[in-house]
Amino acid sequence: MQITKNKVAAIHYTLRDNEGTVIDSSEGREPLYYLHGAGNLIIGMEEGLEGKSKGDKFDLKIAPGKGYGEKDDNLVQQVPLSAFGGQDVKPGMKFSTNQGGVVTVTDVGADTVTVDANHPLAGIELNFAVEVMEVRNATNEELTHGHVHGPGGHHH
Repeated sequence: MQITKNKVAAIHYTLRDNEGTVIDSSEGREPLYYLHGAGNLIIGMEEGLEGKSKGDKFDLKIAPGKGYGEKDDNLVQQVPLSAFGGQDVKPGMKFSTNQGGVVTVTDVGADTVTVDANHPLAGIELNFAVEVMEVRNATNEELTHGHVHGPGGHHH
């Protein structure tokens, strides 16, 4: 059975940047189950998995446009340090915004904090090593909900 729209696939993956640094991996965990064609993965990953079958092992190089997007300099802003209510703010910290997004602190000055609302992987080429562990038909409930309900198609 091949991975096509409305099939459930289970994959093991390792994501590296262009320098070979591991960014994320399913190694040592359960495989990632997802409903193909439902927009639950980045576009480049879905395109790369289309037509693959259980047992297939392959590498995918995904450009930012089909990953987490290009870095948008308009999403980098300086905020008054006073907006953080006296917290000890450090680079790398993440804060929720009033609009429901997340910003990452990139720099802390004497009076201002630089925050970046870009996805942390924006502008980065993604290098995936993938192994397809399982492909199955989605259940009606999974199709209705638009996501996988775990191995066998059931809620836990």
